[in-house]
Amino acid sequence: MKKYVLVLMMLLSGFVYAKDPIYTSFFSNKALDGYDTVAYFTDHKAVEGSKQYTTKYKGADWYFSSAKHLAMFKKTPEKYAPQYGGYCAWAIAAKNDFASADPHQWAIVDSKLYLNYDSEVKAKWDKNPKGFIKMGDRNWPSLINK
Repeated sequence: MKKYVLVLMMLLSGFVYAKDPIYTSFFSNKALDGYDTVAYFTDHKAVEGSKQYTTKYKGADWYFSSAKHLAMFKKTPEKYAPQYGGYCAWAIAAKNDFASADPHQWAIVDSKLYLNYDSEVKAKWDKNPKGFIKMGDRNWPSLINK
């Protein structure tokens, strides 16, 4: 009996510590809380997506505001998907840890999308985005492979 309990605990512990490659909330499988990732590049603002225009990518559901944005994403998802899987870029860089992200706290740096936890964290990020990107790029591979 103890053996089965130990095996069950080991299996469940993976669910506690493993992180998905794309951030979604606990109660939803929506990437970017359902916001249209292409719109950050085309409309330069956070735009809510629609259930009418969705696709799956890296295990998450991606929502778009138009058929055109959906097609653009499907053609080159890596171009539009946020860096660090949509987790807070500052937390990945500065804390070497995961944190959720607010789709309204974003930046495009060198044609890549980065999200942050809230406006205070975004203000920290804005002081040195390229430095944080360097740190984040170093931290991300080991974080996601834990």
